[in-house]
Amino acid sequence: MPESAIIPWAEGSWTHPPVALSTEGENLDVTAVEGSDAWRHTAYGFVHDTEHALLAPLAVGEAMDVTFRAPWDGQFDQAGVFVRIDDEHWIKAGIEYADEHLGLGAVVTDIRSDWSVGYVDDWHGSEITVRVSRWPDAVVVRARADDGEWRLVRVAPFDGDAAAYAGPFLAGPTRSGLVVRFIRWTRSAADAALH
Repeated sequence: MPESAIIPWAEGSWTHPPVALSTEGENLDVTAVEGSDAWRHTAYGFVHDTEHALLAPLAVGEAMDVTFRAPWDGQFDQAGVFVRIDDEHWIKAGIEYADEHLGLGAVVTDIRSDWSVGYVDDWHGSEITVRVSRWPDAVVVRARADDGEWRLVRVAPFDGDAAAYAGPFLAGPTRSGLVVRFIRWTRSAADAALH
């Protein structure tokens, strides 16, 4: 992977403020608001625009990595990376705990949301890193547990002419008290190839 530079937590702006923030060493512990989520229309019929995403600019040709840990014990607990153009054009990628399984996936929203996911139950307890690379016409999502191999999660169309922002995100759709520990937030050159 390309050489990366740390992004200070203070460099980002929140889409919606969390319940609480605290730092321990270089880590950022974030507590989600009960009912927070991001989704638009598809299958469920609702629009949720209440996620907690700490965003900084993401240019074409750049990548961001976010590394985190969470307890993964509440239905639909989620954390990872959020990439946003506006309310109707965004991507959230990372881990969601649902029906007693850890799911690695992405929601890609172009007015309406879609969702792709696969189980990664063996990642429970791991330090997880999600990486988004912005290409002229796409966002490429990869993820890994601890120092494991990078896994391709999604290649999604994305407007290369639009200003976009990205960074750590979390949401607690069904409960209060979700705390995610964000360990690192870095910027580097985008991955040059899919394979």
